[in-house]
Amino acid sequence: MQEGTILNLHLARVKGTPSDPVTEATAISARGLEGDRSCLVNNARQVLVMDKETLDKFELAPGQIKENITTSGLDLSQAKPGQVFFVGSEVTLEIVGECEPCGKMDAIRMGLREELNHRRGILAMVISGGPIKVGDAIRIEP
Repeated sequence: MQEGTILNLHLARVKGTPSDPVTEATAISARGLEGDRSCLVNNARQVLVMDKETLDKFELAPGQIKENITTSGLDLSQAKPGQVFFVGSEVTLEIVGECEPCGKMDAIRMGLREELNHRRGILAMVISGGPIKVGDAIRIEP
């Protein structure tokens, strides 16, 4: 088991605009984060989780690559599809796979798409909804 902390939360409300930082969000079962444009039934890209350690390595700010949850203390490179994130006391997210970097990364910095290959974070779907807050514990279990 790995355990970390949620450092930042972001909601991408409108496509093509910066994500909004928030201190708390509501996860909705089988949909995603309330108010996020990816909050859709059966969308495999409901929630993007990224670690601050990787952001720091690439000199990126939290939310800049459109992640919803920024963590500290989790080695996301070890996360596998089917594993579960436990967030706070109520929320569970099932890992569906890694997020492939898209061309939008090169708009941030030319070459970033290639640099982030296999390092852009983990996509998850909401299994059990509830509140998520900055400072909440987050852990991964098989």
